[in-house]
Amino acid sequence: MPVTFNENLDGTGLRVAIAVSRFRSVITERMLAGAMEGLAELGVDDESVTVAWVPGSFELSFAARRFAETGKFDAVICIGCVIKGETDHNEYINNQAARGIAEISEQTGVPCIFGVITPNNFEQALARAGEGTTNKGYEAAVTGVVMANLKKRLAELG
Repeated sequence: MPVTFNENLDGTGLRVAIAVSRFRSVITERMLAGAMEGLAELGVDDESVTVAWVPGSFELSFAARRFAETGKFDAVICIGCVIKGETDHNEYINNQAARGIAEISEQTGVPCIFGVITPNNFEQALARAGEGTTNKGYEAAVTGVVMANLKKRLAELG
């Protein structure tokens, strides 16, 4: 029988940092609310969550790295919204945000969750920042808890 690590949704005792983009705050504030709701439902205490606002999605990796390097957090959630515009600027921002966030996870060993939505228009962004479990901030929170617990389980292997 193989050793299997199933998703552990118990956030009790976890410490979570959230970096949130101020750009498109109408959307990111809703996503942050979704993340906080998800963390609370999974047992993460409000006092165990630290939130830092940054100017835009490009700057998320800076805050995420600083959070991860402290050693005080079990997971870092990055929340942003980059809506496609008339130029290719969104692609550069999206690519660099994704690369930076993934790199921090790999280099620090702290799960850094990519909660940056990349919709084509404002209506799609609103749909992804709605209420309940389909809110992308909520989904990022669930992923953060699952990955923090997986990290702990894998560390037990030695």
